[in-house]
Amino acid sequence: MADRDLSKQTTTSAGETRSLSERAGALVLLGGLWRFSIRFVKTLARPPYEFREIVRQLYATGYRSLSLVTVVGIVIGAVLTMQSRPTMIKFGAEAFIPAMVAISVMRELSPVLISVILAGRMGAGIGAELGSMRVGEQIDAMEVAALDPFKLLVFTRVVACMIALPILTIYADFLALGGSWLIEKVESGMTISHFITSVVRSVEFYDYLPGVAKTIFFGFTIGIVGCYEGFNSTGGTEGVGKSATDAAVTSSLLIILLDVVFVKLTFMIWPS
Repeated sequence: MADRDLSKQTTTSAGETRSLSERAGALVLLGGLWRFSIRFVKTLARPPYEFREIVRQLYATGYRSLSLVTVVGIVIGAVLTMQSRPTMIKFGAEAFIPAMVAISVMRELSPVLISVILAGRMGAGIGAELGSMRVGEQIDAMEVAALDPFKLLVFTRVVACMIALPILTIYADFLALGGSWLIEKVESGMTISHFITSVVRSVEFYDYLPGVAKTIFFGFTIGIVGCYEGFNSTGGTEGVGKSATDAAVTSSLLIILLDVVFVKLTFMIWPS
């Protein structure tokens, strides 16, 4: 009986210790990301900038993501149209499908889905790359050589993500509309001119701008989280893998949480 009570106490103690450890880890992560963000802002105010490295990172993070974004963009529009079409027909609102798809895609679906998907690709890639450099002591060698690894490795990647993500989101918006039109063409024979006219008449400035603008912050989140995880990687090759996974998971979670904030702000600025 005493052994059983002791076992329960030990299990409870272990659970409490694990919970405290997880909370402490979350606080350490948030504190580290905050320090990285402040350091990024300070670096932004101190030219010159590594423009050649920024362009190289734009190619690595943006251009190489085009094929993935192309498929996702077309599928978003096509699936949304196929899913909503029976309901819209039921209420006699088939003519509003282009408007519904355009507003849904531009306001929410394209910015969030593209950002979350690219968080897995960009965030994990950045985390693994910088983690390998940290484990291989390349970052330490840069510091010994009186170079600023933050400005060369972190700043350039974060800026590249902030530039690439809005561009890829706009690209995905047009592809989603194209996918929607293809379904409408097959199902009802809608012409491209009629589809475009319906979209242009329904979409307002506040439908398009907030969706693109918030991807700048999503890009910043992906870049800063990936760089932080990679920059602080430990434990050899196993640590590199953990950094890549944590970068993808953390950035995706933060993007979803930030989206809630941006949606609320959008309705506060444009109540209609």
